[in-house]
Amino acid sequence: MPDRPSPDAVRAHYAAVPAPLVAATGIVLDTRGRVLVLTTSYKTDLELPGGMVEDTETPEEGLARELREELGLTLPAGRLLAVDSRPPGPLGRSLVVHVHLVGPLPPQEAAAITFPDGEITEARWLTPDEAAAALPERIAPRLRAALAALHTGSFAHLVDGVPQPGSPAGLDPARRLALEHSGTLDAASHRASRPKAVTAASVLFTDADGRILLVQPAYGRLDRWNLPGGGIDSDLGEIPRAGARREVHEELGLDLAPGRLLAVNWSHKAGRPARIRFLYDGGVLDAPVLDRIRLDPTELRQWRTVRPAELPGLVKPALRRQITACLTARATGTGPLELHAGRP
Repeated sequence: MPDRPSPDAVRAHYAAVPAPLVAATGIVLDTRGRVLVLTTSYKTDLELPGGMVEDTETPEEGLARELREELGLTLPAGRLLAVDSRPPGPLGRSLVVHVHLVGPLPPQEAAAITFPDGEITEARWLTPDEAAAALPERIAPRLRAALAALHTGSFAHLVDGVPQPGSPAGLDPARRLALEHSGTLDAASHRASRPKAVTAASVLFTDADGRILLVQPAYGRLDRWNLPGGGIDSDLGEIPRAGARREVHEELGLDLAPGRLLAVNWSHKAGRPARIRFLYDGGVLDAPVLDRIRLDPTELRQWRTVRPAELPGLVKPALRRQITACLTARATGTGPLELHAGRP
């Protein structure tokens, strides 16, 4: 039986195996959704933050190091948005680029950017469209695909900057349709590239005076109020009605079975997943039940009941229309209603 190679011999063998170069890029955003674009001391083209992964680093470690060395930012690499594989160029080596989200940076962190190693001479915050127009053609498609992945909660698979058939994000809708109609997509690629939707369930409760129960989330804009409810755990097999009951229990501490379905609302914003909300009748809560409400402080700041006339100053217009439609359906015994952004 031949002797097994020593660990040092194995390490030396793999160190000598030809492999792609690996780089890590950061899509650094501020709280206004602007993209950080850099001017370097060694290139004429603009760049995104990041650089080559060194020695035994992972891409995440390499990006964190580059952010620290180039910009004085001590930040971790966030969610992986895209991977771009580029064929051999002038250096004769193929390149694999991992693209990660960084931030969003609050104003104080954005203002604290410095250039410790002198490689960066200027940092500018540009809108996504401005950044894509200013960056060189080898980088701009990577930015566009990564932002598409960010907005859809998905991932982009690129080769030389081009989204591949079956890429969950970044694939132009017209291109996706053409691929589907041509019959060239395999089942897995077809499923991966199909548009996705986010589903939620809410419950409409009123008190004995007809006032609507609203809750204030502990996250996001603090001047916005919502109906009790939240996302449906469809990956766990949860159905909308069960999701509505669970969310009310988690948020308010009330274990109440939802009543009938009043409406289903569909909303859509370009470049984002469609959002589907199931709205259930929670019925009338009397004073003893309202007194039993116990908020989950990780999710909600407070609750209140309001008259329908008070809704405009508290909830988004689309949700206000949904609530109004549901109140009408409840009063008239009609529905379930089919709504689009709250409109029948």
